Amino acid sequence: MKRFNYMWLKDAMIPARVNSMTNVIYALRQEEESKKQICPDVFTELQKIAKVQSVKASNAIEGIITTDKRIEAIVNRNVEPLNHSEKEIAGYKEALNLVHTQYENISFNEETVLNLHRIMLEQTEYDLKGVYKKEDNVISEKYEDGTSRVRYVPTKALETKEAMDQMFLAYMEARDEGEISNLLLIPCVILDFLCIHPFQDGNGRVSRLLSLLLMYKSGFDVAKYISFEEQINNDKGSYYDALKDSSVGWHDNINNYMPFIENFLLNLYRCYKEMDKRLVTVKSGKVSKNSRIESIIFSAFLPISKAEIKDLLPDVSITTIEKVLSDLMKAGKIQKIGNASNTKYLKK
Repeated sequence: MKRFNYMWLKDAMIPARVNSMTNVIYALRQEEESKKQICPDVFTELQKIAKVQSVKASNAIEGIITTDKRIEAIVNRNVEPLNHSEKEIAGYKEALNLVHTQYENISFNEETVLNLHRIMLEQTEYDLKGVYKKEDNVISEKYEDGTSRVRYVPTKALETKEAMDQMFLAYMEARDEGEISNLLLIPCVILDFLCIHPFQDGNGRVSRLLSLLLMYKSGFDVAKYISFEEQINNDKGSYYDALKDSSVGWHDNINNYMPFIENFLLNLYRCYKEMDKRLVTVKSGKVSKNSRIESIIFSAFLPISKAEIKDLLPDVSITTIEKVLSDLMKAGKIQKIGNASNTKYLKK
C-alpha cells in the first residue's frame, strides 16, 4: 500500500540542475517583490489578464473550450454560461477567485479540496460535486486510430479518503520541518493527489487549483500575474510525460518524483521569465511608459507589432504605443515592415 512521507526530501540527493533552478526561482521571487513596489498598476493589469488565461488554459488542458470572447465575458462580466462547457469554465473561475482572494485563510485539508471541487462543478448537472469518487477509476490513453489502453490505475474508491488523509498529514509534517523547500514539497504532493485521483471527474483542474493554493501560501504568487496553467498547456506533452514517468511504481513506493518536480519548477520559472518580459526596464525608480515601449522595440530581434507590444505592456494604451512608434519613425530609429493589419516594426 502507498505510504505518504515527504521527509525523504530533507536528506535526498537533489540533482544539481534542480537545486540550481530552485535558487534561481527564489532570486526571481525577490525581484518580483521589488517590482511590485515600483509599478503596482502594472501588476493590477497583469492579474486581470492572467485570470482569463488561467481559466482558459486549465479547462483547455481537459478539452473544455469556448471562444476567447466568451471566456473573457464569463471571467470579467459574469455573464451566464450558455452550455455545459461554459458552466465548467464559469465554475473554475469561481474556484480560482476563492484561491486568489482567500488563500491565506484556507488550509490544505479535506474540507478545502472538497469545497474547491464543489465550487468548480457547482453550475453543472454533475452529481458527485464535492465528494470523493464512489467507484474505482482508471486513467486511459487514447490513440489516433480510436483505440485506447489503461495507462494508470489510481487508488481504489474505498481507500481514497484514508489516502487523502495520510497525504494531508504527511504534507503538514514536511511543511513544518523547516529544512525542506516548499518548491520541492509542493510538486510531490500534487503528484500524489493526481495518483490518488480522488474524484470521478475534475482531478486535473483541482490539482492546478491546489498547486496555486500551496504556492501562494508559500510566498510564490507569480501565478497571480502570469498564468501557471497556461505554461502547462503550452507544453502539456512534457507535463504528461513527467506525470507518467513519476507515477511508475507509485503504489509500491518506488516511484521517482524528480521528473514531475522538474516539470513543475520549469513551468514556475517560465512564469517568472514571462513576467520579466512584460516588466522590461522596470528595475528601480519610476520608468515612463514611453521608455518601456522603446525598450521592447529596441530589444526585439524580430519585427514586432502594436498588438504584441500591447500584450507585453498591458497597462499601456494602444494610443500611447502608436504615438511612440510614430515618434521613433520620424526620428529614423525604427523601420516599418508590412502594411495594414500585418504592419510590424524593427529597430534600424
